Amino acid sequence: MSSATLIERQPRRRPMSDAPLVIDVVDNGGQWTHREWRMLRYLGVDTQIIGNTTPVSELRELDGIILSGGAARVGLTGKLGNCGAYLELDLPILGICAGHQFMAGFYGGSAAEAQEPEFGAANITLVSGGGKIFQGTPESQIVWESHNDEVDQLPEGFFITASSQSCEVQGMENENGDRFGLQFHPEVNDSEYGQNMFQNFIEVCREFRESQ
Repeated sequence: MSSATLIERQPRRRPMSDAPLVIDVVDNGGQWTHREWRMLRYLGVDTQIIGNTTPVSELRELDGIILSGGAARVGLTGKLGNCGAYLELDLPILGICAGHQFMAGFYGGSAAEAQEPEFGAANITLVSGGGKIFQGTPESQIVWESHNDEVDQLPEGFFITASSQSCEVQGMENENGDRFGLQFHPEVNDSEYGQNMFQNFIEVCREFRESQ
């Protein structure tokens, strides 16, 4: 499905300038979902954790969504509740670990069992500057990995933003600049520049709000 196929959202009902950004975290069963929520709260975002079966009609007026990680294999199944419906919304979305893998499959790429699963600290290298999520971070950096699976085929309309020695697609971004995937966990303290990545995603959401 093309990222160009998006659902038009209803007109906003809150003041653009005064209200805090609203970015919710979709719980896909990952062990660090609450860390993502806490990071957003720390950075001044109005955020809550929602189940991945929450109907689109029950979502708040959002400026962005984070699709959390999940258990092994879950990102390969194509069954992450209503995550597919969320990806059809016209707002920025960041997928982490299983959320990243699901995003790749939803847009026509694929994920598979990793030949070299990664657990613990790992070094990644940015590709072509790293796109929006890695803006202002070093070309080489340490991140925290916890995955048996990985994206093995990039979706059409996406480009690689970061790679490691054993995983080519550590990060990806679409050409529209509103869909992002990270194989590692930026919410974990061991990811050196994870807070910067969250702040960069927040800035994407802020720009999106101001464009509406």
